[in-house]
Amino acid sequence: MEMSKAALETAIRNEILSKISSLLSKDYDTDVLSVSASELTIPMLDAKGNETYALIKVSIPRGTRNGEGGYTPYDGYKAAEDYKYELEEKAAKKAASEEKKAIAEKLKAQKREARQVKKAIQKLEKASAE
Repeated sequence: MEMSKAALETAIRNEILSKISSLLSKDYDTDVLSVSASELTIPMLDAKGNETYALIKVSIPRGTRNGEGGYTPYDGYKAAEDYKYELEEKAAKKAASEEKKAIAEKLKAQKREARQVKKAIQKLEKASAE
């Protein structure tokens, strides 16, 4: 009997979850808990010894609806490329923001220095007038 697309995807997801579970259990020597059909969680300790949990989700994306009753298939390579572009864009915006802040700080320092020079000139003019 031929398996449906959903059954094939479920089989892949379950295989991946099983491998992840085995790896995490072995590497972290801790319980790996199933919290849903597609999620695992493991208890962890942070640097200060506080207990927290890591949640791992595995999904087999179908893609996006195409408006014709079907899906435009998910492309992992395209998604990775888009994410890389998004990160580069964020980094560029952050660099521009940092540069803008540095220029503003420089300008502020120059204005402060100009005020001090102006005060010094005023003191000298006042002293010479007396």
